[in-house]
Amino acid sequence: MNILQINASARRQGGHSTGVADSIVVRLRAQDPGAGLLVRDLASDPLPPQDEEALAALTTAAAERSPEQAARVAIDDALIAEVQAADVVVLGVPMYNFGVPVQLKNWIDAIARAGVTFRYTEKGPQGLLTGKKVYLALTRGGRHRGAETDTQVPYLKTVLGFLGMTDLHFIYAEGLNMGPDGVRQGLAEAEADLAAAFA
Repeated sequence: MNILQINASARRQGGHSTGVADSIVVRLRAQDPGAGLLVRDLASDPLPPQDEEALAALTTAAAERSPEQAARVAIDDALIAEVQAADVVVLGVPMYNFGVPVQLKNWIDAIARAGVTFRYTEKGPQGLLTGKKVYLALTRGGRHRGAETDTQVPYLKTVLGFLGMTDLHFIYAEGLNMGPDGVRQGLAEAEADLAAAFA
């Protein structure tokens, strides 16, 4: 089993979402001690946005790209190769202002490439990143699970499903900015979600 862990917290150290993602990986490796693990921390190694220069590079034929354009495309190529090689993807996703972090959005924009990770057919779009299990460590300062304020889960279900990743398992740690008792309760609830996911 190959595990790809994506830490999307803006914090290099001490992020709750990273801690919950780490706990998921511990359980995965307990099931398969020989599992490979690749960790990509988007705070320590931030990704460039899909700006005008990136789009120009991606839409230029490979043989005609400048060295700078080729280097820019190579960044996204490497990210795509990582997720293609993964059997299990673990995403550490804090909630920032009711959405996903820009760090995670940059990663999603990098791996979503027509003809490579999805394609359009006569019957509609088809995701090409199939056969993968995805665990999502969702951490929030408040409580949003099942509420209209949770814009993350619908978005993540949509975009990951579009790419072919439909076996999704959500682990919630909420109320983490609601005092020490809130932190304890939120992390306990995450542990309960983990136990259920790995039962």
